Amino acid sequence: MEKPTWSPEKLATWNTGRGFLLCLVVLSLLGGAAWIFLIKGLYLLPEEMCDGTLKRSMVTQLLPQARSAKDGSDRRGTGDDFSFSCYVTTSNDSSISGQVDIRPISKDEWVKNYQGDGEDHSTVRISAKGVEAVAQLNADSPAAGVYVSCIPPVIPSYNASKPYAVVTEVTVAGDTKATGSGLRQALTDIAYRLTKHAYELAECKDSHHFPEDLPRYH
Repeated sequence: MEKPTWSPEKLATWNTGRGFLLCLVVLSLLGGAAWIFLIKGLYLLPEEMCDGTLKRSMVTQLLPQARSAKDGSDRRGTGDDFSFSCYVTTSNDSSISGQVDIRPISKDEWVKNYQGDGEDHSTVRISAKGVEAVAQLNADSPAAGVYVSCIPPVIPSYNASKPYAVVTEVTVAGDTKATGSGLRQALTDIAYRLTKHAYELAECKDSHHFPEDLPRYH
């Protein structure tokens, strides 16, 4: 039985087709590598950050894709000087930052200061079991805050009569994936997790039973 023979034309067609397929494979690999390079930042973050208070899934829901990202947290001071901070920054200048402090301030004062004046500072509020949460959305810096009473281990005598509280604020900067009510709720959830953690770190004298989650905004 004779073997089939290939004409020069058929060989040229075969080589052209094989070369085309090879080009497609190479382009696909290069495209996949470029895509991973451009978005890998958020997915290379730890699954849990800031002492476990911030989950990577929360970050990926809020911030857009980025080539690189970094996270960090810091704890400073004791008593009424206690503070705890948490942040995630990305190569495209989008970021999440949270700040928790012990402050001599009443709930009414905090809400009034947080709301500010004018339409740009319109807020929504929720509360549960002594925890107050406020969310603010404006064009410049969407933010959410949480307030819960706290008696720090050591209180200066000149401030002994003032009410103290753990006060948290979480903000985002740059572009965000979430907007509107979704963004407002996500920032509040992060602020609440930071608050519960900082309350324990600050060793507040009063015992507070935090609910598992805060009510949802309507």
